[in-house]
Amino acid sequence: MLNDNLLGAYAVGLILLFVLIKLFYTPLKAALKLCLNALVGGFALFIINFLGQFVGINVGVNPLTSVIVGLLGIPGVSLMLILQILLY
Repeated sequence: MLNDNLLGAYAVGLILLFVLIKLFYTPLKAALKLCLNALVGGFALFIINFLGQFVGINVGVNPLTSVIVGLLGIPGVSLMLILQILLY
């Protein structure tokens, strides 16, 4: 038979487990989304630079473009392309 102390310990353990999962789920979800944006944006930037060499479009890869593409993903690549076309 379960006594009251053991039942209380299980309840506290389940509550703590729930709180820890809730605490780490949101930052982990944001970090995974940021990593996915960075991978997709980097791949898109690579493809744009590879195919753009035939038509004269080249987006330089430097820390600023890497941060913009990493944070924004595909919209960041679009922004870099628009800026490249407008400025040069």
